[in-house]
Amino acid sequence: MKKTEYAISDFILAEEIKDIRKKLNLSQAIFADFVNVSKKTVERWESGKETVSGPIVTLIHMLRKYPEFEQKMRVPEKVYPLRLWYMFQNQVCTVIDADERLHKVKLYNFTDDLLKRAFGKVEEPDFEQYEEFLESRCFPRSRDKMKLQLEQLGLPFYDPILIIEKTQGRMAEDLFWIRIER
Repeated sequence: MKKTEYAISDFILAEEIKDIRKKLNLSQAIFADFVNVSKKTVERWESGKETVSGPIVTLIHMLRKYPEFEQKMRVPEKVYPLRLWYMFQNQVCTVIDADERLHKVKLYNFTDDLLKRAFGKVEEPDFEQYEEFLESRCFPRSRDKMKLQLEQLGLPFYDPILIIEKTQGRMAEDLFWIRIER
């Protein structure tokens, strides 16, 4: 079978990595986090006299063409005490910051696929929509024998956040889940 060819070099030079990192205005440590390698690897790439090959070549090519990608994928600092990571398998789809005391919600989407976003096409959900979303990731409040279910989870009462902390908001035959960060 013939190998598929792409208009991307098999290697890049140290200077190309350093140039794109500087163009993105990233330190070596932050760039390392972004490309999922150690800072030592970035240091080695940038100071080496040999060529660099592997997946970083394609990523550097893409970053040259779409430098805004790094900023689009950067998760902002937490603005409220509670952070929920809405995931599809291992993909971060939506990050939700919430202040349940003040009834405030801030949303960050990391996918263009509306079906994978926590709130679909809604970009600025209100607190009621946030609560509806949480309940949608739990068993219904009106569930028959709910007290037994709560007892199995070790919970004294129905609280969607507590239920999600115990179940990760996983539903049967559903690949979505939620990680809570306080």
